Amino acid sequence: MTCEGTLVTVLLDREGPVAVITLNRPEKLNAWTAEMRERLMELLREAGSDPEVGAVVLTGAGRAFCAGQDLGETATIDPDDHAASDAWIDGFDRLYRAVLDLDKPTVAAVNGVAAGSGFQFALLADLRIGHAGARMGQPEVLSGIPSITGIWAMWHILGRARTTEFALTGRLVDGDEAARLGLLTRLVPQEEVLAAAVAQAKELAALPAGAVALTKGRLRELEREALTDAVAAAKTVHAAAYASGEPQREMARFLKERAK
Repeated sequence: MTCEGTLVTVLLDREGPVAVITLNRPEKLNAWTAEMRERLMELLREAGSDPEVGAVVLTGAGRAFCAGQDLGETATIDPDDHAASDAWIDGFDRLYRAVLDLDKPTVAAVNGVAAGSGFQFALLADLRIGHAGARMGQPEVLSGIPSITGIWAMWHILGRARTTEFALTGRLVDGDEAARLGLLTRLVPQEEVLAAAVAQAKELAALPAGAVALTKGRLRELEREALTDAVAAAKTVHAAAYASGEPQREMARFLKERAK
């Protein structure tokens, strides 16, 4: 299993027919590394192939769902190593498709901060349950990183105007606003988020599995081409951004301030 020291960074539990997958790096707000995402994909595949699992809940340990990419890892990307940069983006492509390709319903229990690629990941779930104190948004631009796959993830929920606002300002919204915008399906008290998500997943797991799978298949068809285009664009745009040196400077500044 994926570990940092003795800490297992992605957990898999069962609640009856529901697989609960928990990002477990709370001291880093569940910001993920490539190794952590690989383990997450393994668990998603396991849940998808397990005949005893009817639905999946995605959540995070502690006070965050997922703060997105660990900038300490991203800061090591060599701007001249295009293969490494492309492989990093391909890793997210595979992660996002691992969620989209599940024929079983998915529910995100947004227990706290969902930012950057963590925000995008939450939006891939079929339903999202959170609380008023949750914080959601796309702050990449604040670190000098263009939001390209983020535009794809937000577009069909928010539309052009709101997607532009989120992508360009880096603003995080609270749970109340997220619910009004459709980023969250439902709000519950903070202490009930996970239980409500599991209860919702159990309801979905009880539905006729064939109809659910075929419906999800059609939804997947509507997104597949747009995701392919977003990934290709991300490779081109990120190469230009890193060649300018701006992301490296902004991430170094962020890491320096965090270390104080």
